[in-house]
Amino acid sequence: MDVTLHLAQDPEADALLGRSPLAALVGMLLDQQVPMEWAFKGPRTIADRLGAEDLDAHEIAAMDPEAFAALLSGKPAVHRYPGSMAKRVQQLCRYLVEHYDGDAEALWRGVGSGAELLKRLEDLPGFGKQKAQIFLALLGKRLGVTPEGWREAAGAYGEARSFRSVADITGPESLARVRAHKQETKAAAKAAKAADG
Repeated sequence: MDVTLHLAQDPEADALLGRSPLAALVGMLLDQQVPMEWAFKGPRTIADRLGAEDLDAHEIAAMDPEAFAALLSGKPAVHRYPGSMAKRVQQLCRYLVEHYDGDAEALWRGVGSGAELLKRLEDLPGFGKQKAQIFLALLGKRLGVTPEGWREAAGAYGEARSFRSVADITGPESLARVRAHKQETKAAAKAAKAADG
């Protein structure tokens, strides 16, 4: 894996995401209740604070939970909820150590189908169906991981030339289009809820 991503809108953070499967997974895990750029910058911040060039699932899984939470809580915090996200990142790393010997890329290396890959992603701690589908679309659209049926397994996020999620971001213009789509979706959901009330 060595591609250029534009999710953090920060060259060093994006370079790490593009070469490190674990960093990309951790960024996706952090991508909730904070701006996307903040979430995807998190893996670079964690690596820097660990004094490392990359994240290591074995190292993170073995760390003292309080020490790891303190690492994420330092200013600037890695997430709006650094304590709970520290737990989730460690759970993810422990799962990868237990099931994939700490090798995040083993999740998709040699996978037989998009449906199988979606199932593997849904099994990850902190990954529900939507997050798993978005990450599957990111793998297919940006990272060249395209098992048979990946677009179908990713649902609407797998559609070509769409602007629904992080999988569709290639730079500032597409980021703005994804943001606009998310705002339209939220507004429609709010209007529907008001109409039902």
